Amino acid sequence: MRNAFRHAQGRHIEVEIRYDERQLRLRVRDDGKGVDPKLLHGEGRPGHWGLNGMHERAKLVGAHLSVWSELDSGTEVELSIPASFAYATSPAPRRSWLSGKGREMKS
Repeated sequence: MRNAFRHAQGRHIEVEIRYDERQLRLRVRDDGKGVDPKLLHGEGRPGHWGLNGMHERAKLVGAHLSVWSELDSGTEVELSIPASFAYATSPAPRRSWLSGKGREMKS
């Protein structure tokens, strides 16, 4: 969504979240200016992580990232995460920075 707001210059952004016993799927679609095909299928812009970084992070969590775009027709990004990764429980509960705030405020 950040990229859609920051780069697309579109008027509408649509977010869809679907989940079932097989997978979790997140789709973000905008009606913005689209992505240059050279950037979409190439190495990207020098000094920018962009799409390559998104693909790399998806792979790290066992997901598949698909990006569709055409100039002046918007962009759609879909992230599909297998249920075994998406719904896995954390080995140990993480403590929120908020959890200690109540105790600090009490005097």
